[in-house]
Amino acid sequence: MPRAIRGVLVECDPSIKAIILKIDAEENAFIVEDLDEQRLVIKENMVALLKMRLDDVLKETLQEPEASGSDAD
Repeated sequence: MPRAIRGVLVECDPSIKAIILKIDAEENAFIVEDLDEQRLVIKENMVALLKMRLDDVLKETLQEPEASGSDAD
């Protein structure tokens, strides 16, 4: 008998989607279906965890501007 999985449609930029695919490749726990370049169906019960993981990855990759070089007197 077929089994249904509840999912949430996520629309994002291709760059963010690539990060989500990379996160899912480690555990295969998040993505139900990869629809196209900007859309994925994510397991409903995993959305909050995926957001946390995505925030962590983005914090690691984004560098905050340093004040040491900009305030030369």
